[in-house]
Amino acid sequence: MPPEKVEVFRSLEGWAAQNVLPLLKPVEQCWQPQEFVPDSSLPTDEFADRVAQLRERTAELPDEYFVVLVGDMITEDALPTYQTMINTLDGVRDETGASPCPWAAWTRAWTAEENRHGDLLRAYLYLSGRVDMLMIERTVQYLIGSGMDPGTENNPYLGFVYTSFQERATFVSHGNTARLAKEGGDPVLARICGTIAADEKRHENAYSRIVEKLLEVDPAGAMVAIADMMRKKITMPAHLMYDGQDPKLFEHFSAVAQRLGVYTADDYADILEFLIGRWRLEKLEGLTAEGRRAQDFVCGLAPRIRRLQERAEERARMMGPQGVRFSWMFNKEINLYS
Repeated sequence: MPPEKVEVFRSLEGWAAQNVLPLLKPVEQCWQPQEFVPDSSLPTDEFADRVAQLRERTAELPDEYFVVLVGDMITEDALPTYQTMINTLDGVRDETGASPCPWAAWTRAWTAEENRHGDLLRAYLYLSGRVDMLMIERTVQYLIGSGMDPGTENNPYLGFVYTSFQERATFVSHGNTARLAKEGGDPVLARICGTIAADEKRHENAYSRIVEKLLEVDPAGAMVAIADMMRKKITMPAHLMYDGQDPKLFEHFSAVAQRLGVYTADDYADILEFLIGRWRLEKLEGLTAEGRRAQDFVCGLAPRIRRLQERAEERARMMGPQGVRFSWMFNKEINLYS
């Protein structure tokens, strides 16, 4: 990245300390996974009763719901990859591993807050008895070993556009798994997913606030970066997901999430429209010619995404029902399309 762009982030360190770091919560005020699962220090009989109650609550949830919940958990569990990705970004990386720079402090504390998500979902899934934990653990190991390439090119402009979109996507996804858990008769799981969604919303606010500031100090550079990421498409962080058996595992997981309404192509377009509104991109002024072209592209993209999705759904309907066996579900066959 050009030195003058790196300097933008150095000049914003004081702003980040005052406007981004306050969106973190002190550890003492953060929820912890132990608050949502049976306490293993209870007497054996009482602990067993609590686990039995958990299993009763999850018994009526359909297998396809657990496919999506497992996929969400695996995505959260690959957190080391995401911290690594952010630390590739010029001007904001943690240069020492314990740098006092506000950008580095944010990344470490954000990682610490996010770390609770996978831990909690993993514990609940393990206790439910509904899923094959061995295959899930293998998938996590494969995924962390594979890494990710979101196309951010060591560029924090691109990186913070990506994280703004991605945190909004996880907020939507966890919110929808909360809704389905409540409808399926498990209010505790609904509270778990809703609590995680609230974290994601707060993190989305932080990353979106950074992009807002970039649009203020460098409108053309930020606008071009937004268009760059949208041309590439926002790749989900677990796109290299693999369990040792299914080379199209992420595609199949995504199809089930689409069918259940947990995360859909419409959600992708909705998020884009939301960010266009939040960042007031249609009214952005002071752009270069390249910036105006980027503005036109981004502001006209959501309707095109929706039209493409309508065609894809029509093709899927013509194909009819299609099932795939998921190793996470003891190789049960799960329908991908309605």
